[in-house]
Amino acid sequence: MTKNEIALAPNAALLVIDVQKGFDDASYWGPRNNPEAEANIAALMDAWRDTNRPVVLVRHASRTAGSVLAADHPGHAFKDFVADRAGQESLLITKTVNSSFYGTPDLADWLTAQGIGQLVVTGIQTNMCVETTARMAGNLGYEVLVPLDATHTFDLAAGPEGPSLTADQLATATAVNLQGGGFARIVTTAALLGA
Repeated sequence: MTKNEIALAPNAALLVIDVQKGFDDASYWGPRNNPEAEANIAALMDAWRDTNRPVVLVRHASRTAGSVLAADHPGHAFKDFVADRAGQESLLITKTVNSSFYGTPDLADWLTAQGIGQLVVTGIQTNMCVETTARMAGNLGYEVLVPLDATHTFDLAAGPEGPSLTADQLATATAVNLQGGGFARIVTTAALLGA
């Protein structure tokens, strides 16, 4: 196998993190990147279903007042393309923090019970919940693959007078952090679909 080839385990788990309607509110989040993220996530979900691999859906229930991701807000719901595929997932996790490993039910316990050692991490936001989950998975010893083109994020500023980065800059920083730091391997959706 060359360094660009991907070997997918027969039970590699696809994590679909926080693909919720609240992230469509541009007035709340600001400019985003990667308009192809949703199509790529859908393609991966279909491929995982077709090969009988496990899919884990993760949903954020924000405790921040006025959040579009709060459990009682319409934005808490999965985006339609995920909702249309719901019911076929192996596990549904609800979390209130960035890492999918701190949700209910417990992701690590489930992965251990299933004998799963390889994770493909997708979703929203690239530099927040996707990166945090991938870092923690890497620390816990999982083999982690992150198809960056199956994630997206938003421009972010560190306060009114602080530094700011565009969504593309943040995604690049995540890729460098994850692969350069040894937490995960950055791949493409096409490479995973061809594996």
